[in-house]
Amino acid sequence: MAVRQTLMFWCSHLPQALSSYIYDNYKRIEVSRAAMADVTIYTTQFCPYCVAAKNLLRNKGAAFQEIDVSGDPLGRRSMSERAGGRRTVPQIFIGEQHIGGCDDLFALDRRGGLDPLLGV
Repeated sequence: MAVRQTLMFWCSHLPQALSSYIYDNYKRIEVSRAAMADVTIYTTQFCPYCVAAKNLLRNKGAAFQEIDVSGDPLGRRSMSERAGGRRTVPQIFIGEQHIGGCDDLFALDRRGGLDPLLGV
């Protein structure tokens, strides 16, 4: 909500045409983000597969929650339990559906199954 209030403040100081354009695009983005699925990705620092998976999600316009399990045995255990025993990173979930790791995410995208799950 703070983003919207800040946007409204700055738009009130701009010419009408420009402020309308900015606000209309903000509303469009807000609606599309609300329609997108919740994405969670478990990562560690310096993991190139984690970076690749996050980049793919960003390129799709998907917002995601990143949970860094570096040096966090309880977080890693929680991730592993949620991922059906898998202990490698990244582990990716869209909603409650376990997608798997980086290779699984890219394979899902190649098959055309990622966009419908993300709601894009």
